[in-house]
Amino acid sequence: MLRQLGVSRQISSDQILPNAYRNSPSYGTLPPSRRAVRSNGMKRILIIEDDRDIVELVRYNLANEGFQVSSAHDGSTGLTTLKKTPPDLLLLDLMLPKLSGLEICREIRRDDSLNRLPILMLTARGEEADRVVGLEMGADDYVTKPFSPRELLARVKALLRRAEPPADAPRTIEIGKLAIDPASYRVSHSGKPVPLSTLEFRLLYYLASRPNRVFTRDQLLDAVWGTDRFVTPRSVDVYVRRLREKIESDPENPVHLKTVRGAGYLFETRAA
Repeated sequence: MLRQLGVSRQISSDQILPNAYRNSPSYGTLPPSRRAVRSNGMKRILIIEDDRDIVELVRYNLANEGFQVSSAHDGSTGLTTLKKTPPDLLLLDLMLPKLSGLEICREIRRDDSLNRLPILMLTARGEEADRVVGLEMGADDYVTKPFSPRELLARVKALLRRAEPPADAPRTIEIGKLAIDPASYRVSHSGKPVPLSTLEFRLLYYLASRPNRVFTRDQLLDAVWGTDRFVTPRSVDVYVRRLREKIESDPENPVHLKTVRGAGYLFETRAA
């Protein structure tokens, strides 16, 4: 049974199994040692997905890696659940009954208490336009079905690592009306808080702490997303656009986040 689902150790966990989700009603049980572990240090992951077979596949693999996993099978219930008990990371289907994944993303990013939550989208819609829309609505990464459990685990771990604040708490940056505090991952403009996701903050801080220097998309991917990234250079464009909408008075004519055509992006301070 577990061999069909790609969770057996006898089968490579990075093998993509397109029909695995549909044919098996049971996923077995976790070993007793795994079920018994309930440390306060466990990262909590919420899955909002209407396909119960996929939920159990993902739950099995995440639990075997020491994560505490809960789930909801429609968008409305999922949103209520995460507001009541915010997880450390959200796995979110795009097409959901009652409330779509995009609507949930939008709601999370509007909520000051939730906007730093890492969101990994699970969807069967893998065209670039769909990925870009997901990123623009606030997703941090994007996995298309059918997916490899091994790749999914790698992405989950990468997002959780990037969500951790820096151990050495670098200095606060104040430029014009903008204040960027890396110790609390908070940004304010004219004294008013600006809600940013963790990755949005990391990109902004990286550019603002190295002002008036041009960085290519690949340089920004290496610095902000790291070597274990799965996103493409196009993702940088999406994040810069999102940041402009949040910190610039006129996103079409930015004062700080400038594009250098054919080269990349820079954070301009001369006009501050």
